[in-house]
Amino acid sequence: MLRFITKSFNELCLIELYELLKLRQEVFIVEQDCPYLDADGVDYVSHHVLGFDEEGTLLAHTRLVPIGASYPEYASIGRVVTGDKARGKGMGKALMEYSITQVLTIFEQTPIKISAQNYLLAFYTNLGFEAVGDSYLEDGIPHTGMVLKV
Repeated sequence: MLRFITKSFNELCLIELYELLKLRQEVFIVEQDCPYLDADGVDYVSHHVLGFDEEGTLLAHTRLVPIGASYPEYASIGRVVTGDKARGKGMGKALMEYSITQVLTIFEQTPIKISAQNYLLAFYTNLGFEAVGDSYLEDGIPHTGMVLKV
């Protein structure tokens, strides 16, 4: 089981920032073999969900993006990542459920839009998201926009 906390960018300590960037790079850049600029400037305006195991190791992360930073009319949940030790145990679902609750609390009752990797469409559909628009390539990986209406 993971213990989740949410912090604004300015509330992150240097170790937390280092660990979340390391986790994102391990999964998105190395594991998925997708070179892209992770430090895109959106982290500054976002809140960050950190999921720690019992030993205090960061195993999961999302960034909660305010309206206008990624999409003009939607808040967003991005950089959804779980480390290999957290996979296949329901922790991704717990991470997203917590993140959705946090978006609705921090940014008030606003629809949430995500850019979902296509292989995860069923996962996000089960959380209440609906596909919008056609599939597209983002950093060379097929994605689809999805919206959770509140």
